[in-house]
Amino acid sequence: MHSCDQPTIEAIYPFDARGIAKRFRHAAIFGALDALIPGETMRFSNDHDPLPLLAQLQSRYGDALAISYVQREQGAIVIDFTRRA
Repeated sequence: MHSCDQPTIEAIYPFDARGIAKRFRHAAIFGALDALIPGETMRFSNDHDPLPLLAQLQSRYGDALAISYVQREQGAIVIDFTRRA
């Protein structure tokens, strides 16, 4: 990040949900997303397609969060969540 607090192109933060206990997973995801500033991306990895989570994120963040699949194969899901201004 530049000293002017503007995100750089490298502002992609990995988040591997597989290493988090299921009962803490959604709270950890929300916390990580809340910490992003506009322009930053959290690259989310999981072993299944988190459709219920995506619905929750849409409800909670609306257009302030862009959701883009990077990889969508059974057992290997990677999604970029990018905070918008």
